[in-house]
Amino acid sequence: MTDIEREGVRSRIAVDGSSSRPSQLIADKAHVKRQLKALRKTRHKATKVAFFRYGYYEPAFRFFTERVLDAEFLPLPTATRQTIELGERLSTDYVCTPFKHILGDFIEALDRGANVLVQFAGPCRLGYYGELQESILRDAGYDFVMLNFSEHNDQGAIGWAKDCLRKVNPDINIPHAVVQLLATANMAVKLDAARDYYLANAGFECEPGSFRHVWDSYADDLNAASCDADINEAYNRCMDAMRSLPIDKPKNPIRIGIVGELFTAFDERSNLGPDEKLLKMRVEIHRYLNLTHRFIHYNEPNLRVSAGEYLLYDMGPTSTMTVVAARRYAERGFDGIVHAKSAGCTPEIDCEPVLQRISADYRIPILYLTYDAQTSDTGLDTRLEAFYDMLAMKKESRS
Repeated sequence: MTDIEREGVRSRIAVDGSSSRPSQLIADKAHVKRQLKALRKTRHKATKVAFFRYGYYEPAFRFFTERVLDAEFLPLPTATRQTIELGERLSTDYVCTPFKHILGDFIEALDRGANVLVQFAGPCRLGYYGELQESILRDAGYDFVMLNFSEHNDQGAIGWAKDCLRKVNPDINIPHAVVQLLATANMAVKLDAARDYYLANAGFECEPGSFRHVWDSYADDLNAASCDADINEAYNRCMDAMRSLPIDKPKNPIRIGIVGELFTAFDERSNLGPDEKLLKMRVEIHRYLNLTHRFIHYNEPNLRVSAGEYLLYDMGPTSTMTVVAARRYAERGFDGIVHAKSAGCTPEIDCEPVLQRISADYRIPILYLTYDAQTSDTGLDTRLEAFYDMLAMKKESRS
């Protein structure tokens, strides 16, 4: 091969090789695209999201933050007396106690570095408190984003996700977010189902603390969950573990149903923990009020029909649930009912005459508990012990 021919071959190889590789411009574009994608994934990571404290749902709040919003979850420590004092300081006297609790939680969260607050509202005046709390906190000098679930809730899941969730993460993947939002709801349902079993059986455990140990492990598993399958597996492990625990439960234990206002009747720091106090007295506890029954599977007209002659109209946020649950407990032969509400809760005050009718019709005692910021733990202990003694004597007289 001559020198000219060799040079021609080298030229063709060079041309062919260059055509198989992207140009420097194309390579630069691909690099920029990768950088932008990485930036979209990380630019809102500095966002710290905080919920207010509410019962045992922190794993669900964490899952929503990390898997739906793809942001950082800021957990809050156990509430103290200072928490409610912070809320009282910026609240007017006429607002109910839950408002003060939640406002105090938000102040502590902001002081700990949160820049997004989640107010998932409530079915009563609490549903309007998000706007008022946001205004109060901004007037106090805080800068943050308020993710208020009561906004855009008439647009369906997709529309709500676009308008509400993108306030926190503009680059959120809406289809993925909706899938994980459904998984969040499933986690709430599974938490409620496991809690129902816990309340019905933990008071009769043979080894003190065994049910609490399983429950705490369950919460740890849910905090580590990344998808719906993880949630279901954690639930199955928890239920298997609780069912395997030895219990010494009589055939006819004292059974008490708890009803009342959505926040106070459910949240342990607000109601000073009557659940655990009653469990120590070896009581089987039932509570129909939870997120599953009030939000996820709620159908007020159907519920009201089951209340029969006791309800003709929707009386308010949790009033239908309160009356329906109380009647169910009475019909099932429960020994007593505890009605818990915050001071000034108008819907639950309206329920009390109806509950008195149920009490008279079914001859079932009802303990009425009203909480404010000054309610003492000692006073609650005294009332619960007296209520239990009365139920125990009544039960013994029947046998």
